[in-house]
Amino acid sequence: MNILIPTIETERLRLRGWFPADFKPYADLRTNADLMAHVIDGPKTQEEAWEEFCEIPVHWTMHGFGLFLVAGGESDHAIGFAGLSLPSDLTEPELCWSLFPGNTGKGYATEAALAARNWASQSLGLPPLMSFIHPDNTASLAVADRLGATLMVETEYRGMPRLLYRHRGA
Repeated sequence: MNILIPTIETERLRLRGWFPADFKPYADLRTNADLMAHVIDGPKTQEEAWEEFCEIPVHWTMHGFGLFLVAGGESDHAIGFAGLSLPSDLTEPELCWSLFPGNTGKGYATEAALAARNWASQSLGLPPLMSFIHPDNTASLAVADRLGATLMVETEYRGMPRLLYRHRGA
């Protein structure tokens, strides 16, 4: 199956497929120990980040959904990612978001996650999504709050504490 990643336009952003030029900002995020402190698998080496980057289109092919590259609407400059992830040890997709260094504090994560959430509901017919968030990840907790997500339970995922949030449907 060959999946074309759709493009979603918001007021300020474009959620789109990935290009080779998007690897540098992706690697800048994934290799940063401070920014990856609350991520399950932590920071990556440059080589590990490249392997992970190359897996993004495979996820789309396997599931019909995945992570969108989030770009500035007019500039098309890569600023982060948002979308759905379904690792082998989960039974339902997780709504995920993250911004590349230098792009926080502008509301981009909320805008992108909302667009991805609405797309998943309207285009795929998925029920309300969930998100796992580390209790110390105040930025992601604030995004979940702005999205109107509800805290369901304090839990653990892959050996790390997580708060399980349930999002509203579109």
